[in-house]
Amino acid sequence: MKIKLEKKFISIKGFSFFGKNIGIKDNTLDFGGIYSDTVCEVGAVFTKNTMPGAPIIVGKEHIVDGKLQAIIVNSKNANVATEQKGIDDARYICQLVAQSCDIEDKMVLPSSTGVIGQRLPMDMIIKGCQTLKDDFGSSTSHIKNFAYSIMTTDTRAKYISVKIGNSTILGIAKGSGMIEPNMATMLCYFVTDAKISTENLQPILKRCVDKSFNRISVDSDTSTSDTVVILANGESGIVDIALFEQALLEMSIYLAKEISRDGEGATKLIELKVSGASTQEQALLTAKAVLNSPLVKTAIYGADPNWGRFVMAIGKVFQYQVDIQKLTIYFGTGDNRFKINAKMIDNDSVPLKKISNILEDSEIYIEIVLGNGEYSEIVWGCDLTEEYIKINAEYTT
Repeated sequence: MKIKLEKKFISIKGFSFFGKNIGIKDNTLDFGGIYSDTVCEVGAVFTKNTMPGAPIIVGKEHIVDGKLQAIIVNSKNANVATEQKGIDDARYICQLVAQSCDIEDKMVLPSSTGVIGQRLPMDMIIKGCQTLKDDFGSSTSHIKNFAYSIMTTDTRAKYISVKIGNSTILGIAKGSGMIEPNMATMLCYFVTDAKISTENLQPILKRCVDKSFNRISVDSDTSTSDTVVILANGESGIVDIALFEQALLEMSIYLAKEISRDGEGATKLIELKVSGASTQEQALLTAKAVLNSPLVKTAIYGADPNWGRFVMAIGKVFQYQVDIQKLTIYFGTGDNRFKINAKMIDNDSVPLKKISNILEDSEIYIEIVLGNGEYSEIVWGCDLTEEYIKINAEYTT
């Protein structure tokens, strides 16, 4: 069945949202939340960074029983490297939200994103929690405000929705820099009114994450803070599990590509396929080695058809040897698709100008064929520009 993705904010039965400014850094929206009228089944995946933020530590504690009812997020400050005080702050925020919503503390999942190594401005957050009962609403404007409240260096909100039978899924994400998920390196929240158990949600979410958010790169850095979570309140009844997973995967891939497209300073979205690999591991390691390479990214930014950058990056996968005689790299799609390999170098027949023209596009498609193997992987990323350096050189000021 074909899944129809819709780029719009859509209300979900039993869920309410808010997003507002409490003054953490500037006058943009910086504090947001999601609330369900009933306890939800949950799936969640967190960063593997060994220096996780306080909200990750608390969040893992709160989802042990697979139940949640609310999510609270602040942007502009990540609450990372803040020792026990930061953990206490995250727990206290959950208490404030729980009191306001008349639920248990452990039913709240905290998230923070922004500058690392600074204490949260708890006076602002405490004040911001005082009006939560009035802040939450189910309108599309409330959902939109939430989407904007979780942004940091993002240039636009990232969201998608889909209907499956009587059920609806809404996905909202943020992410622009510090992107090389090992899961995860962004924030993403899915909510659905479908009736589906945690026992099903968790493996479904993990499979979807592995094929989407774990296949993107902006700058090869794995964040300390980030999370993908899905809440299901069951208000629309039972859903076809296979269709649900198909929809969630397509939504995840869409949002993953939006994060890549909106990479800090990025001008181009890159879709890279590695095929002909001898194992699935070789395909993925090679794809990530190439996509994470600053030299590859800058070559694509400058539309420089320097295939040597790709050869170098392929060779960084020390576990596997690639035969240069079998290696071919394709640029573009359809009739506008051209290749480079070592034999063409010998014949001086590489279509450099045509490849350079392809690399001028805002969306770049590349396929690396390693040999005759049966395994392949697709990953997404972006180019690396001077603007990326400027954004991150001035990030805390």
